[in-house]
Amino acid sequence: MGTPAFAVPSLRALAATTTLVGVVSQPDRPRGRGLTSQPSPVSAAANELGVPLFRPASVRTADTQAALAAWQPDILVVAAYGKILPPALLALPTLAPINVHASLLPRYRGAAPIAASILAGDAATGITIMVMSAALDAGDMLLHRTLPISAEDTTESLTTALAELGATALTEALGALRGAGLQAEPQDVGRVTYAPRLAKDDGRVDWQREAAAIERMVRAFTPWPSAFTTLGGRTVKILAARVASDGRAEGPPGTIAVHGSGLRVTTGSGVLEVVTVQAEGKKAMPAAAFAAGARLGSGARFE
Repeated sequence: MGTPAFAVPSLRALAATTTLVGVVSQPDRPRGRGLTSQPSPVSAAANELGVPLFRPASVRTADTQAALAAWQPDILVVAAYGKILPPALLALPTLAPINVHASLLPRYRGAAPIAASILAGDAATGITIMVMSAALDAGDMLLHRTLPISAEDTTESLTTALAELGATALTEALGALRGAGLQAEPQDVGRVTYAPRLAKDDGRVDWQREAAAIERMVRAFTPWPSAFTTLGGRTVKILAARVASDGRAEGPPGTIAVHGSGLRVTTGSGVLEVVTVQAEGKKAMPAAAFAAGARLGSGARFE
């Protein structure tokens, strides 16, 4: 059971190492600029693999649960499906319902663990294979695999890397379950943190924050919802930025100064060098080109 591109490597790993009796994904959704209805990445991969595919509008109806029970699965694997499963589905597999989760649990339960790890400035993240329970990401842990976070990583790059690591960890876990088994380890409830689903407005930059925190925000919110600010009431996305090494700037937080091939913006602590931006209704461009086109004068400020 999965929906986005993150789940596709796990699906392919299952197809290569198990008897895959079926795939469940969310229904087709409008995607892209034209908002045409398109299958999820998992649906597209399942069709390519030629395995049975089910895309129910709800997993809580009797008809859906009966259809899945007819597959008589030994193991139910979930990777970013996008919906909470009812107890009837968790009880369906004869061996276990397991989940491929993109964090080192118990840190970052929830829908947006990858962005949360970048926002926090963590040195590493990883994959947890766990036994699913009724509570959100609260099941016993079977296996951890760790991945370093580089200073250049974004949510987009980490998602790609963690998707592959998830497939490797899943294959390893299934191999162990076929043999001597795995020791299920309860999560330490005292160390639990949550990473709730992101909203569009989470990307709004508060220039009162320190430059390092805003730089992490730019990477954490790539590709969505993007870090953004406003200038003259119009939205400006900040697509790439770094903390200025010399840290010299003048004016209150949000004050802009053209500097070499970029822009420097005063923050609550330190200076952020903005490298790439996307103005409302425009394509992405170097910050210096944006500054020239916007004709920024002395004392210009991002709101």
